[in-house]
Amino acid sequence: MKKTLLTVIALVAGLTSVSAIDNNTVEVTYNGSSATISVASNIASYVTVSSGTSSHVKIVQSAAFAGVDATVDNEDGEIIYVLKGTSTDGEFYLDGSFKCTVELNGLTLTNPSGPAMNIQNGKRIAVSAQKGTTNTLTDGANETYKGCYHCKGHTKFKGKGTLTVKGNSRHAIYSGEYIEVKNLTLNVTGAVKDGIHCQEYFLMESGNVTIASTGDDGLQVELDGLTSTGTTTGHEDEDSGNFYMTGGTLNITGYTGKAVKADGLISTTGGTRNFSASDMEAYSGIDGVTVDAAETIVSDLSGRRMGQSARPGIYVVRQGGKTVKKVVR
Repeated sequence: MKKTLLTVIALVAGLTSVSAIDNNTVEVTYNGSSATISVASNIASYVTVSSGTSSHVKIVQSAAFAGVDATVDNEDGEIIYVLKGTSTDGEFYLDGSFKCTVELNGLTLTNPSGPAMNIQNGKRIAVSAQKGTTNTLTDGANETYKGCYHCKGHTKFKGKGTLTVKGNSRHAIYSGEYIEVKNLTLNVTGAVKDGIHCQEYFLMESGNVTIASTGDDGLQVELDGLTSTGTTTGHEDEDSGNFYMTGGTLNITGYTGKAVKADGLISTTGGTRNFSASDMEAYSGIDGVTVDAAETIVSDLSGRRMGQSARPGIYVVRQGGKTVKKVVR
């Protein structure tokens, strides 16, 4: 990738490095209570840093950014955020309106008052743990957010490194849309609620995922809308509440609810897991086993069965292979 002279955002006072940095790259290096933020000159006009040198880093990508300087390795010309270093009182906050990649390159980040990573960008976020690196995220007790890793959009976890996450407030990992996992070694060492919680669908293609010591389910998948799309070709625009496992290793222990819970179906066509179908709960069937078409089950959004009559609220209604969310007034 082409190198360009380093541009340091003007709001980040006191940084005078003139080393080379890759095009389309923002580097964030945490060091205790401070962070050094370096921005490549070709994207400097699209990136605003409002945190100064604080370890609570806040970055906003301009709504005008739609990709620049595309390459073979970065075909969409998206911005790549490289995070490294250590802070016991830090955060990475990111907003924007175009997909991006977050590369973890030896990061240990703890936020005692909120999420370690708070991504308010509603597009695709690729989180890549670089090969040979160990990365750790830990949050603090604050229920105004949903995860130690909190993402408004959809997340693709990948890379040949290791990422360890602990959720001391709610979920360890939360994504407002789908989650996909490929190659990564992902460890959830504890969560007050679910270890991993997402909407639309969850897909594990490869890698190793270990989830332990959760106050609710190990992994939960919800519908995002009121009606399931079912499985779509290539999962394009899919909102099914489905769980898919086609490869890799999934170990879930120490959960209070279920190992896996899904608003849709649970499909395990490959890989290995350390729990049985009885440790999974799906509203539309498990491994191709569908429920009785005559059976109707009404549950609240936490999975508790409510019977046929319920108080006003939003409920999940399953009948046969069809699952919908229903508003009761």
